Amino acid sequence: MVIAAAIQLDAVLGDISANLAACERLADEAGRAGADIIALPEFFSTGIGFADSLAGAALAPDGTATELLVTLARRHSALVGGSFLCRDPDGHVRNAYILADANGVAGRHDKDLPTMWENAFYVGGDDDGVLTAGDYQVGAAVCWELMRTQSVRRLRGRVDLVMTGSGWWSIPAWKPRALFDRLERDNSAIARTAAATFSRYVGAPVVHAAHAGELNCEMPWLPGKYRGHFEGSTMITTADGTIVAERRADEGEGVVLGEITLGRANPTLEPPEDFWLHSRGLLPSAVWHYQRWHGRRWYQRHVAGRSANPYESRL
Repeated sequence: MVIAAAIQLDAVLGDISANLAACERLADEAGRAGADIIALPEFFSTGIGFADSLAGAALAPDGTATELLVTLARRHSALVGGSFLCRDPDGHVRNAYILADANGVAGRHDKDLPTMWENAFYVGGDDDGVLTAGDYQVGAAVCWELMRTQSVRRLRGRVDLVMTGSGWWSIPAWKPRALFDRLERDNSAIARTAAATFSRYVGAPVVHAAHAGELNCEMPWLPGKYRGHFEGSTMITTADGTIVAERRADEGEGVVLGEITLGRANPTLEPPEDFWLHSRGLLPSAVWHYQRWHGRRWYQRHVAGRSANPYESRL
């Protein structure tokens, strides 16, 4: 048995200094509690929303975000992982999940497909997300990768642990309220279900870190503002899908701790033939396509080819 910790973060959108300080504080809390594994959420250095400030917020692969992960891993003799906007030498930004242990960086996984307005800030990757840490194989899956059948197929039966993080936002309370309230209830349930059932599809315990708190930002290609919140559902599960620790969104920022056994088990759910593991509904599907089209053009105009953010240091 090992002690796993997952961080739930209330990020300040685009404020790298504040977010890294909060992550260090929360990870130190987990380390002092004896955590052998510490998961930070997706976009732990910046948060996520459609905001101009993120266009220049990507850090270098060996910059301060990676340095923090390595420092925490060495300080607490723990396995530490999380994802951030990472500008690579080719000039492109990727959503890079970096895994660190006491020896340094153990591996990296780039999220395969940006979600909705995320297309404005990074491009996808194509690795299998199976990372080696000592005697164990660790699978990395970021946010809506938990929603896709292809994520199950690359990790199923191959990993002893899945580390993941999300920045899953709510559906806003627009009119007609009855419709949008129902859509949000479904969205919130899927956010929890996606993390909770992924272990059953893959056959390994899951440590899922997430964001909580309010989110206010622009709406891509629309005159109105987005006002909503992050869904949280930070949790730790066993390989058979049992939730051993959870922090819901309304509990805010904090740490969850739970004991799990590393290792592979027989998956108890068969992946569907469909692209998606969970139904998204008509409106999220439409938003997925229009924001992807808009975001890719916005990325080329505002993000591609820039230098890495100067808020960085070298390992």
